[in-house]
Amino acid sequence: MKNNRKRKLPKGIKSEEFSKLIKVIPNKDKLSKIVFLLAFGSGLRISEVSHLEKRHIQENYIEIWEGKGNVDRTVPKPKSWRNWMLNFLPIKKSHRTLQRNFKKYSKKAELPENYTFHSLRHGFALRSIESGIPINQVQLLLGHSSISVTNVYTRARPQDALNSYERLF
Repeated sequence: MKNNRKRKLPKGIKSEEFSKLIKVIPNKDKLSKIVFLLAFGSGLRISEVSHLEKRHIQENYIEIWEGKGNVDRTVPKPKSWRNWMLNFLPIKKSHRTLQRNFKKYSKKAELPENYTFHSLRHGFALRSIESGIPINQVQLLLGHSSISVTNVYTRARPQDALNSYERLF
């Protein structure tokens, strides 16, 4: 039986919004900055951020062991990652606390109310596609088992298609 529910397009945080988010976080809450950076800069799920250990962080990439569906994968290390951040791993906060912190700081940064912690991961995916990374490589980075799951990001920003059309014609 076919599911007739309309699938909503992912709500991904944009780079300029991420900058606003990071700026409103007080310096004493370095953990939130690091957690958000990992989700946005590497496309990690909240559970993957929570299970991250120092040994997973390599020179210029991060190894994700047994992610969703028990899938291992390699993701880029965020460009703004610094070695002192290793001192905060493993993350010793609950998923709920991380989600609450995201909501608190995104409200303070005046980001859209419908953003969730997962919007950071969506932002990574959208930014990757917009930057020209081939869809099959984005699929690998996100750990999707099917390209059809990743394809939703190609439809997430209709304005981009309109802008491309305007440039070409």
